[in-house]
Amino acid sequence: MQLSILNKYKENTRIEAKQAIGGLPHSIWETYSAFANTSGGVILLGVAENKKEKTLYPVELPDPSRLVAQFWELINDKRVVSANILKKSDVTIECVEGKKIVVICVRKAKRCERPIYIGNNPKTGAYYRDGEADLRFTETQVLQLMEEAKLPKEVRSKKIK
Repeated sequence: MQLSILNKYKENTRIEAKQAIGGLPHSIWETYSAFANTSGGVILLGVAENKKEKTLYPVELPDPSRLVAQFWELINDKRVVSANILKKSDVTIECVEGKKIVVICVRKAKRCERPIYIGNNPKTGAYYRDGEADLRFTETQVLQLMEEAKLPKEVRSKKIK
C-alpha cells in the first residue's frame, strides 16, 4: 500500500480506516479477527472516509504513540483477543500529508492458528471480512475452522485448495 496516494484508496476486503480520534476504537478487534481469519489486511488509525466519494484521508491523531502502546498492551491480553499473530514491525507510525497515522498490517493467520477471536468464546467472537464489513462467523463455521486446525498439515493442504 502506497500511503502517498492514500486518497486513491477505499475501504475494501483488505483495507479498514478508523479515525481513532478518541482513542483505540473497540471495533479494531473485530477487524483484526476478520483480517486474520480471511486474507489479511491493513488497519489505518487516524484515517477517515469521505462519505460522498468513499475515499480515504488522514486526520490529526492526538497521540499516535499512545495508541500504539495501548494496541500492544491489549493485543497481548487473552481476555481481549485469542492470539497475537503480529510482529513489532507490523505496527508503524507513518506521516501522510503532514499528519501521523498508525498502520497495522495483519497477516492471514495460519490454519492451525484459526479462528482468531475476540473475548473468551470463539463461537461468538470470530469474524471474517466480506467487502468493507466484518461479519461474525456462525457457530457451525467456527467449529469447522477448529476441526480444520486440528488436521495434520499434509491433510489440510489437500483439503484446502
